[in-house]
Amino acid sequence: MKAKTLNLQRDFSVRATGLLLVLLVLRLGLTTAHADAVSDLASFSIFGKVDLAQLAKNDVKTAHGPPMSNPRFLAVQSCYVVPGSPNQQIEALRRWNPTRHRELKVFLHSDLPLSPTPANFEKLKDAPGNASVRSFVAETQKLGPSLQISKEEAKKFSALGGGGAMAAPVVAFWTDILTARSKSFVSSGMSGQPPYDHAGPSVRASDEVNGLLREQGKIRNQFSSFLGATGIGRGAGSLKPELYWELLDVDDQGVVTLGASYSRGGAGGTYQAADALYYASGGYYVALTLYQMWPVTVEGKPSTLVWRGDMISAASLGSLHGVERLASESVTMKNITKAVTFFRRDTSGGR
Repeated sequence: MKAKTLNLQRDFSVRATGLLLVLLVLRLGLTTAHADAVSDLASFSIFGKVDLAQLAKNDVKTAHGPPMSNPRFLAVQSCYVVPGSPNQQIEALRRWNPTRHRELKVFLHSDLPLSPTPANFEKLKDAPGNASVRSFVAETQKLGPSLQISKEEAKKFSALGGGGAMAAPVVAFWTDILTARSKSFVSSGMSGQPPYDHAGPSVRASDEVNGLLREQGKIRNQFSSFLGATGIGRGAGSLKPELYWELLDVDDQGVVTLGASYSRGGAGGTYQAADALYYASGGYYVALTLYQMWPVTVEGKPSTLVWRGDMISAASLGSLHGVERLASESVTMKNITKAVTFFRRDTSGGR
């Protein structure tokens, strides 16, 4: 009986030791995963070591990007923690519609198929009759110098009559341009986009986005393999884009824009994503948002550490210096914080 008791104690001790080892290994793995995520973030971003628990309690941490030599360029970086896995965050980004929030000044948003047709831009005729849209219509009707179109596209405008906030000729003109440019992006990527040369020096969106990335070497290296499979700044790429178009406000001027989103999973449940506004009728030349996501555990719950990098090229930025430049960057940072906050609330990501 005593021998049996000793054997039971020995078996229990072995099992307990084994369980303890398993727990230690799991804890070590979890700690290593956290350390890898935090160190990876620090390796390419402007953020040093971050406290995940503290970061999870805040809405979003935002900072100016590194200085760049081209005065047209501006960059802002953000990081935050949200509940759920990176894959869940990617799905939430796909579903999110910014028109729900008036503060973001996105008047129309619509997804596009990989074979866009004029019918996909029918919502243009339903644009609101606000001052921003009226300004956009007036600039179109006179083919003003602020319009970012090619010389060939400008020849297609026919100034006939029409009612509503969006006159019929304006709707037809932009439907034609947006359809053709979105088809060109699917077949040839950003490098196939016509230049902006209607009323000034020729500017190509692909050159602008490549310039933004060249000036941020660490970020370019972090995303080089992923971006090489997309149509951002180059040909069509092997990854299929998720396309959309919007009508929004930029500095009190209505702007129609075309966008493409990509995402790809990586080792250990990580994800990279990119959202490129590869065409804009005015306001800015190009805008690019990159995401790096890591799975982490915070307060015992599966969560995601998100890094977001926003980059923009705009002619208006080139004339800003000193305080004006800082003010423009601060406004951009506030707008990004606002967008992230709304996104997290809409997708039950807020804490």
